[in-house]
Amino acid sequence: MKKTLAVQLPPPPQPTVATVASTASRDMAYSDLFTPYKTGKFDLSHRIVLAPMTRCRALGGIPRPAMAEYYSQRSTPGGFLISEGTMISDTAAGFPHVPGIYNEEQVRAWKKVVDAVHARGSVIFCQLWHVGRASHQVYQPGGAAPLSSTDKPITQRWRILMPDGSHAIYPKPRALNRSEIQDMVEHYCQAAINAIRAGFDGIEIHGAHGYLIDQFLKDGINDRTDEYGGSVGNRCKFIIQVVKAVAMAIGPDRVGVRISPAIDHLDAMDSDPPKLGLAVIERLNKLQLELGSRLAYLHVTQPRYVAYGQTESGRLGSEDEEAQLMRTWRRTYQGTFICSGGFTRELGMKAIAEGDADLVSYGRLFIANPDLVLRFKMNAPLNKYVRKTFYTQDPVVGYTDYPFLESAKRNLLSRL
Repeated sequence: MKKTLAVQLPPPPQPTVATVASTASRDMAYSDLFTPYKTGKFDLSHRIVLAPMTRCRALGGIPRPAMAEYYSQRSTPGGFLISEGTMISDTAAGFPHVPGIYNEEQVRAWKKVVDAVHARGSVIFCQLWHVGRASHQVYQPGGAAPLSSTDKPITQRWRILMPDGSHAIYPKPRALNRSEIQDMVEHYCQAAINAIRAGFDGIEIHGAHGYLIDQFLKDGINDRTDEYGGSVGNRCKFIIQVVKAVAMAIGPDRVGVRISPAIDHLDAMDSDPPKLGLAVIERLNKLQLELGSRLAYLHVTQPRYVAYGQTESGRLGSEDEEAQLMRTWRRTYQGTFICSGGFTRELGMKAIAEGDADLVSYGRLFIANPDLVLRFKMNAPLNKYVRKTFYTQDPVVGYTDYPFLESAKRNLLSRL
């Protein structure tokens, strides 16, 4: 596999164990979506997070000016944004026109986006993404097979979006060998360094939703017989290697992690999701102690997560049972906990008030409502999203043309 030359950055400050005890403390008093929150070195004015969402507007893998407008529209003073999934290498794509962060042109283009967000007073993290087997030869260098933990393809229940707008079945992938797994860790590490060079405040490692890292975690996919397969401990090895390498390169407080143990999107099924979630969380807790500092956050998708108009998870039980599962993971993780998946204003307020989350991320509601924070603050009506424009290349329609509330009301943002 092609390797990327590392770029030297000044070494991050060495964390101490005292840092672990002092960061991301949980509020004992009543809180809601508009209660300020501090995670690590970031002071947030509210707890409404822009979730990472693929939008297919980065023509040729390069962030475009429309992306700077899109993200700045959704920025607020003290707000927190997570970018769309961003390719860590030229083998990472599984959608047309998704951005990368593995070459200099991409770094320079992202800097303009990040600068626009910072000008509005928001914090922004870059989500690092490799789709693994959720790809197609058309997206791979030289028309090669997609890479994965396995050589089993995604079933024909699912279809991949092709560059011409048609849909196709997923092809058979090729399982990474051991040395290639280490190359992949290096790609994540270099992509994180590049993101910091582009001005991002941190990065999120995408370990969810059936993509590459999830393909190692889930026993319904991972059929390896080496040290990366079999037991839950072995299946957690890749994600922990990636998180550790990235945290050591850019600092733990700049690193978030996203997982979805209970989501079977793209056939990412596991025989024991509660156990898998706890196994990942316990290892992240142990890693934080080893590093002497907490990570920025853990971002977990609710079992009720729905996308593309179809349910992407088998029900683990009643809503109460699923809520209890999330609470178990939340209480086990030692740090900032972000929930996502199907939240409304009311559900978000409830999650924060009951201590089920520190922050709540919103996806499709944020697509259609660039001023979602203000609308939630005022409990104002919401625009409806138009699904058919989610993955087009139009730089305006369905992207930057959703209407704001009138200007007078938007002035309230300065007082959040």
